[in-house]
Amino acid sequence: MVYLARERRSKYVVALKVLRKSQLLKGGVEHQLRREIEIQTHLRHRNILRMFGYFFDERRIYLILEYAPRGELYKQLTSKGKFSERLSARYLLELSKALAFCHTKHVIHRDIKPENLLVGHRGELKIADFGWSVHAPSSKRNTLCGTLDYLPPEMIEGRAHDAMVDVWSLGVLLYEFLVGHPPFEAEGHSATYRRIARVDLHFPSWVSEGAQDLISRLLKKDPRVRMSLVEISQHPWIVEQTGDRVLPSEPPSKAEKAAFPPLASGMPATMSVC
Repeated sequence: MVYLARERRSKYVVALKVLRKSQLLKGGVEHQLRREIEIQTHLRHRNILRMFGYFFDERRIYLILEYAPRGELYKQLTSKGKFSERLSARYLLELSKALAFCHTKHVIHRDIKPENLLVGHRGELKIADFGWSVHAPSSKRNTLCGTLDYLPPEMIEGRAHDAMVDVWSLGVLLYEFLVGHPPFEAEGHSATYRRIARVDLHFPSWVSEGAQDLISRLLKKDPRVRMSLVEISQHPWIVEQTGDRVLPSEPPSKAEKAAFPPLASGMPATMSVC
């Protein structure tokens, strides 16, 4: 459950995500939550949802999160069916910069999809869920994780993967923004697996050549030849659609500083939230 809350002293508005310990233990995901907290509390970027800290009682864990007033991107995409090329390009550029920042911190997200993105008060995207993320400074990973439609070929084929899985996810995401469904969607998991492994990619007629070119460069089977996150901002279609006008990361506001001073780790249980 997620509640709208505010810090008593400063009145700073936040989202309070409440998790039951019994459900975490039943699902065997307590280690994922611990990792999510450790990673997200240390990431400061305009397009990453801030986690200010946490506290807990005997039955629940409370995550104190940045409030994104425009809600879930998934609901907006479902309502509209698909996004315009201009909006899709802006969203992709924002996400590419956020993920490039994550990669400089040796964090791989591994589950970029509309359900894990929120929209801030200025219409900017916020990566909001780091449950499958991992801090991997020096090695490749072998865990099969994420969401089927967004899995890259190296994962479904059981090969080791690295940060380039996030680049693949952006290609799938851009396609879904423009078309309304993921590119390798099929009846049954096996059919989807086969389409991903073959990179069986087809475009509707309304998707422009520039967008098709960018998606094709992101959805390469060999992760070594996928377009880098830095190169995305230089792609002609992105430049044409956005002019690369995405704002840089913003410093914390006075209210944010007052409500949530810097902490070495976590949030003390004495923090007052109402």
